Amino acid sequence: MIPSIKRAWDEAPLPLILILAMILRLIAVIFARGWGMFDDHYLVIESAQSWVDGLDEPVWLPWNPLNTGPTGHMLFYPGFHFVLFSVLEFLGMTDPQAKMFVVRLIHAAFSLLTIIYAYRIAEKLDGKRSARLIGLLLAALWIMPWLSVRNLIEEVCVPFLVMAFWQMIRKDQPTRPFLTFLTAGILFGLATDIRLQSVLFPLGAGLVILFRKQWRELLGLTIGTVIPVVLVLGTIDLFLWGYPFAELLGYIRVCYIEKDIYISLPWYNYFLTVLGLLIPPVSLFLFFGFLRNWRKYTLLFVPAVLFFAFHSYFPNKQERFILPFLPFLILLGVMGWYQFIDSSRFWQKNRSLLRGCWIFFWVVNLILLSVITVNYSKRARVESMVYLSKYPDIQQMLVADDGNRSEQFPRFYLGQWAHIYGDLSLVGTSDSLIQTVARFPKELHPRFILFMGEGDLQERVVKARESFPYLVYETTVKPGMIDDILHRLNPFNRNETVTIYRNLEFFPTRLN
Repeated sequence: MIPSIKRAWDEAPLPLILILAMILRLIAVIFARGWGMFDDHYLVIESAQSWVDGLDEPVWLPWNPLNTGPTGHMLFYPGFHFVLFSVLEFLGMTDPQAKMFVVRLIHAAFSLLTIIYAYRIAEKLDGKRSARLIGLLLAALWIMPWLSVRNLIEEVCVPFLVMAFWQMIRKDQPTRPFLTFLTAGILFGLATDIRLQSVLFPLGAGLVILFRKQWRELLGLTIGTVIPVVLVLGTIDLFLWGYPFAELLGYIRVCYIEKDIYISLPWYNYFLTVLGLLIPPVSLFLFFGFLRNWRKYTLLFVPAVLFFAFHSYFPNKQERFILPFLPFLILLGVMGWYQFIDSSRFWQKNRSLLRGCWIFFWVVNLILLSVITVNYSKRARVESMVYLSKYPDIQQMLVADDGNRSEQFPRFYLGQWAHIYGDLSLVGTSDSLIQTVARFPKELHPRFILFMGEGDLQERVVKARESFPYLVYETTVKPGMIDDILHRLNPFNRNETVTIYRNLEFFPTRLN
């Protein structure tokens, strides 16, 4: 078998790469439950399920009496999940964890397109040697399987982008340049429907084509990009708001107004982020290779650099924003690096050093891959809601930590849209959150109080019983290993133990 695998690796490596990618992604589908960041759950899953249930918990839709206008949320991707959840419930699947298994499976399968078409681009431009390594990195880089099952628009748009570039470079002189670039534009437009900033890629490609004076290609690319944006985003907003691009304009407005209120970091932050994700010193090799052959691969290089430069300039910097850049850095970086070491006297004389760098990379990558691929992110919050879902008609809950703040919990997994009391800024009082809620009418009292963190827990429970004397201990839900490590390293990551207390006034009996 080993000689057969070696022969296949030498002659037709793509099937082997895809098998590896599928195995790793299937493991992530099974084990990597939860969500990664706020947006990939609350702005996608939570909103879609609320629409299925006939509600509008995000307050995005015009017929919600609390809505004051377009909120700047692109509705195409959440709308896909609305349709998916509607179909699953029609087929009898109502369990939230089962639904999310299907969601992760779909996203894992879709992510394989990135590997397939990046491999084809590399094989076309630089041969099988580069294509093999690029495919392997996209399949088995430590973060890739985990990312592939997340509901991150920054990750979901990537297959469309890679397929678009394949359309543009698959023939040196396409016999039908307009149709070829029209197809590429449509793929770019679909990526833009999912994440607006993806438009920087067709914009960069258009600049290169304009410089080359390829007018038919430019026209096809432009028309193709515009068609999905108009048909998808324009039509959705026309139906909801009575005029096209309402949410698109709102999104641009919100991005400009709120550009400084989130995480503002220096311009070089994404450079350091990417260096870390790709594991030094190999990440330095890839950056060097990426920059080295910019003239040779201009059509790929300029869009990627434009995307990277824009996000480096924009004040609001979150790690997920730069994810669409990673496959293009790997693609161009590997090709450029291989071409460099072929002509480098230093590396020709120090191949053992180069081999050692790659051995270090794969050892570290394997360690991280084995841990991250099975990481159940935000486990404590998810499992708390899964546990409480057996109680009917909860109506109100309260989440508190030692600062009397509340954190959002995923009601999607609760299976009901119970109200979760907010923090002090929402009630406008110097009293604690618990003291304030205790003054509400009895029917508005919380059925459960969820204490976050274990610091001074007993003292906090005693204090809470002064307002709600019938609290009894229900259960404790621990975070996952990675969540716990991240919280200990940085308390800003609020992935803490959740201790649940039940209010006997509403649920006198514990349900098993």
